[in-house]
Amino acid sequence: MVVWRARVSNRDTGPFDAFKKIIQTEGIGGLWKGVFPNVQRAFLVNMGELACYDHAKRFVIQNQIAGDNIFAHTLASIMSGLSATALSCPADVVKTRMMSQAAGKEDKITYINSYDCLVKTVRTEGLKALWKGFFPTWARLGPWQFVFWVSYEKFRQIAELSSF
Repeated sequence: MVVWRARVSNRDTGPFDAFKKIIQTEGIGGLWKGVFPNVQRAFLVNMGELACYDHAKRFVIQNQIAGDNIFAHTLASIMSGLSATALSCPADVVKTRMMSQAAGKEDKITYINSYDCLVKTVRTEGLKALWKGFFPTWARLGPWQFVFWVSYEKFRQIAELSSF
């Protein structure tokens, strides 16, 4: 399903048509193209979210910017979203390029693996290319971070669990 969303185009009439064409041109393994870049991206997003949120919240509370309240949770969630976006953008670029490259029998594969894609992207477009789509990604991750962390904190308070 992930592959279909990333690779469907005007030439496909729907998911079943896309599945059929992918299997015909790339084999059954074509349906799993991009699994490893997706796992790498998920690791980086979660690392950015989880590690940053607690540190940011502790910083906000210890420096008396805010108490352990919704303001502190909002600030920490914004920083968490920023961190997750900064860490995941290079993986997003690599993932998208790996999943979008043509890989039919007669098509030339541009990238051998994620590392090859990363190196070729930096060599041809510069380091800045790894953060293409930063603001749209942050616009998507930011609200999610806010809803998730503020909800988490409310449930934590209802359950009377300590903050740290």
